[in-house]
Amino acid sequence: MRPPTPGPPILRPWLAGVVAAIFVAVAPPASAQQKGTLHPRPLPALANPNDPHLAAKQLFGRKTKPSAQKPDAIGFYAKGCLAGAEELPANGPTWQVMRLSRNRNWGHPDMVALVERLSARVHKVAGWPGLLVGDMAQPRGGPMITGHASHQIGLDADIWLTPMPNRMLSRNEREEMSAVNMVRTDKLDIDPRVWTPHHLQVIRAAALEPRVERIFVNAAIKKALCREAHGNRAWLSKVRPMYGHNYHFHIRITCPRGDHGCTPQKPPPDREGCAASDLAYWFSDAVLHPKPPKRPPKKPPKPRHQITLSELPPACRQVLASP
Repeated sequence: MRPPTPGPPILRPWLAGVVAAIFVAVAPPASAQQKGTLHPRPLPALANPNDPHLAAKQLFGRKTKPSAQKPDAIGFYAKGCLAGAEELPANGPTWQVMRLSRNRNWGHPDMVALVERLSARVHKVAGWPGLLVGDMAQPRGGPMITGHASHQIGLDADIWLTPMPNRMLSRNEREEMSAVNMVRTDKLDIDPRVWTPHHLQVIRAAALEPRVERIFVNAAIKKALCREAHGNRAWLSKVRPMYGHNYHFHIRITCPRGDHGCTPQKPPPDREGCAASDLAYWFSDAVLHPKPPKRPPKKPPKPRHQITLSELPPACRQVLASP
């Protein structure tokens, strides 16, 4: 049984102004992020759930509870499923879960423990009242009907780059509120109106967790970290530039010890990744200002391939079939 949840910590004086600016003055419109809903509707039943051509996301997206199995991360981060998932409680001493209507606050117990541990650490080292937690995984992992390609085996978690306020957010706020864009409109650097040294401390705290293998951030955020980090900078090797990720950072942990069905990812290069050549691609015109093709394609592009159940590890059938 978990201990009673105390109220959110009190904001430090320096943070009060930051949070006020974040939530009021410079916050982007809510359309910058997909909103949730207070009244999520269950998905309609599938006409033929055994159709071999059916996208696996339609099966996993309809599961609202975890499987009655021992915890097991099965397959790869972007092609697998999750047995025996654990739910991250909606409220904790130093965290609150956002977009509860998505039902994506599930993960391998190791991931849940890390989020709880990191939120407490961030409160100490960065002075944030706590973390706002975005998507983790579905109750049984697997592909999602909307959103992520990864987050399938319970070893990924999105953390908002907005500090948790020093009060309990309402259910409506959790569905409607937008995180804050940390990147300038020209996409070349962070926005100094909202980025603070404490953001670096938060990301550094996550990177120093031994189980964390990768942290995905926008290239402008990586650039700022490279510029502002002092002392031991070895942790920067874990921070990887990625498209988007200007409102949140994405934590990925290693396969749990003993989970032989979990497919590991090759570790990132053991260097800071701060050289001009490391970031040049991300600030190229082709990435920042992609041009439409000079001539429209003669044929419409083929629809993106949808992973079917047969393409996932065989154990994922048992995950779906389990009570």
